[in-house]
Amino acid sequence: MKYSMRLFSLLCLLSGQSMTAADVQLNPADVPGFYVEWPEHNGLPTMVGVKKRVERCVTEFQTIEIYETATFGNMMVIDDVIMLTQRDNHGYHEMISHIALNAHPNPQRVLIVGGGDGGTLTQVLKHPSVKEVVLCEIDAKVIELSKTYFPEFSASFSDARTNIVARDATQYIKEMKNAFDVIIVDSTDPFPNTPAEALFERPFYLDMHAALTADGIAITQSEPHFLYTDLVEKLYKQNREIFAHAAYYFTLVPTYPSGTIGFSFCSKKYDPFENVDTARIAQLSGLQYYTPEIHKASFALPKYVSDRLG
Repeated sequence: MKYSMRLFSLLCLLSGQSMTAADVQLNPADVPGFYVEWPEHNGLPTMVGVKKRVERCVTEFQTIEIYETATFGNMMVIDDVIMLTQRDNHGYHEMISHIALNAHPNPQRVLIVGGGDGGTLTQVLKHPSVKEVVLCEIDAKVIELSKTYFPEFSASFSDARTNIVARDATQYIKEMKNAFDVIIVDSTDPFPNTPAEALFERPFYLDMHAALTADGIAITQSEPHFLYTDLVEKLYKQNREIFAHAAYYFTLVPTYPSGTIGFSFCSKKYDPFENVDTARIAQLSGLQYYTPEIHKASFALPKYVSDRLG
């Protein structure tokens, strides 16, 4: 299967090189000057201009790469999937963090599952009510590389409130009962035979429910609704059975497939809006994406998604 001729012409123009259609295959190496993400995202690739790859590490769990991009700063890729760039990560990290932390009236203990890059941790620590954050990251190499290539997050790892746990979260969370006010699952995609696969299954959500306090809230990375509508529907209907309040919301991240990413809101007591305090939000430093208006608007879904969720 080849690229369409329109896309082929674009690739020739962007690369500045003369190529024939036969030269362009569905492989990242065939687009000079670009990283192309082409996993099973329903046939929609993501392309980012890159200058060079600066790191490649194969760990016990996954393959991690760091690229210097042309316009998006440093970029982390895990198992051929873009995790974050320096330029647009705020759309993800602010929205996975502040929705729950502002929906809860007094979040003190927070668990972050995954999130070894430190971006979510950096946002959570902006809340003065937070007394402890457990970062449960299965692969310590992610943290090590982030300290080097994403220095804007490095201070969060040494914050006195941060407790780093290098374990499989699916096992760790089984041991935690009534322990956390907020749980944030900052995971990779649920591809088969990857560390994140179990994080999208019902048993993990039941374990999260048990690990939350009586008024706790969980947020989980739940994929873009354009490309994973079946998964969004499955998670929403499952969560509605487990939690008092369940919802799906989304944000914009240009370097993610379809330019969006969504989250599941799972709460034992509070709906997403009842405790939103503009004064609390105004005290959060260095925000680039999240606002009180965005908090509410992110839950407004296209009709085809609303129809599926019921």
